[in-house]
Amino acid sequence: MTGDRRPLLVLLLASALLATLLIHLRFVPRYVPDDVVLTVLTVGVGWVTYTLAFYALGRLTAAPRHQEFPDMRFADIGIAFLLVSMLLLLAFDAFGLPFDGLLGVYAVPALGIYAGLACIGWSIGRRTEAINEIVS
Repeated sequence: MTGDRRPLLVLLLASALLATLLIHLRFVPRYVPDDVVLTVLTVGVGWVTYTLAFYALGRLTAAPRHQEFPDMRFADIGIAFLLVSMLLLLAFDAFGLPFDGLLGVYAVPALGIYAGLACIGWSIGRRTEAINEIVS
């Protein structure tokens, strides 16, 4: 990676981590029980900032000169985690499982969603850094 982009990626990583923490710790608990629309919007924005943090982390840790061109296998795994976890959450909702009583059951698909988003962001970041290295 060229030295002029590294500070911008560190800034992106720091701001994405800060925004993710702020959204998930401050705004999501405020909207979860009452307002469904604002809950979906804030969780969606939190997912985007979380994925951006792993994108920046993937670009910062990539070493394209010392390895071959990275494949997108981790992104495929991330998409699988994301889709299966969302389907599990939809199945729980379709079967009428209460959210309040079975919080631990809902935590497993939620962790799968975040693991999937992390894999997607990290994989795209590594691939982007490798492409930038080839172009330059």
